[in-house]
Amino acid sequence: MSRVDDLNRVLRTLQSGTPDVEASALISEDGLIIASALPHHVEEVRVAGMSSTLLSLGQRAARELNRGDLEQVLIRGGQGYAVMVAAAPGTLLLVLTTREAKLGLIFLDVGRAVEQIKKIL
Repeated sequence: MSRVDDLNRVLRTLQSGTPDVEASALISEDGLIIASALPHHVEEVRVAGMSSTLLSLGQRAARELNRGDLEQVLIRGGQGYAVMVAAAPGTLLLVLTTREAKLGLIFLDVGRAVEQIKKIL
C-alpha cells in the first residue's frame, strides 16, 4: 500500500467515524493536494490554494499578535465549519463539518487523524 493510499484511508476513517465531518483534505503548505476526500463538485486546486493562504495568514497573525504558534484556523459559515490544522511538517489538514457539529469531538478526532498522518509521512 502506498503512502497516498494510507493517507486517503486516514481521511475516509475520519469521515466515517465522525458523522458531522463532510469532507477532508491533506494539503501541502504550497497549496497542493496530497490526499483528499472532497465532494466531486469541489475544485481541489482552488480549495488547496485558499487553505494554504489562510493558514499562512493565520500563522502571521498569531505571531504579530503575540499569540504563540498557530494551532488552528476555524471558519464558521451558515452551512458549517471549516477547520484547518497543521498536520505533519509542511502540511495542513482541512476538515469541513456540518453546522451542528460538536467542535470538541471534531478537534479530538482531527488530533487523532493528525497523529496518524505524522506516522505515515
